[in-house]
Amino acid sequence: MRLFMTLIAPLLGWIAFRLFHLPVLKRSEAKHRFVMKLFRYAADYGSVRALSVYGHLLHFRGEGINNRIQGLIYLQRAADKGDSKAAYQMGKIFEVGYQNYPADPAKAVKYYRQAAESGHILALRRMVDICNKGELEQKKSDTDAAYWLDLLDADRD
Repeated sequence: MRLFMTLIAPLLGWIAFRLFHLPVLKRSEAKHRFVMKLFRYAADYGSVRALSVYGHLLHFRGEGINNRIQGLIYLQRAADKGDSKAAYQMGKIFEVGYQNYPADPAKAVKYYRQAAESGHILALRRMVDICNKGELEQKKSDTDAAYWLDLLDADRD
């Protein structure tokens, strides 16, 4: 049964994403609860997209500190599975710290780098700043800054 659920998790995540953006019943509490259940189910069974979206919804729009922390858990799982948006957000979280996630410059750079390597524009800009200014306990490096700037320029074209 677990294998079956793991296989259909991306489909459930896709359905939840489509329902979430559907303009019908935009303010419906029942629709919201149903979509959030679908996202959670898909996320718990390994859908990377569902992990990312559910984590963002919980952390940035959740009510109460427990939902926000739970959102970070989902975001970190998504980032660890290669989601660039989640990796960028985790970089921001580890840069300044949040509740159970203390500031950790090494982890912040790790997640920013991961997101930048995937082509995330904001992460590329942040990596340029980190290398130019020597932020987050990194040595100032013009060659690294030029590397990230080249990727940023290539992504704009």
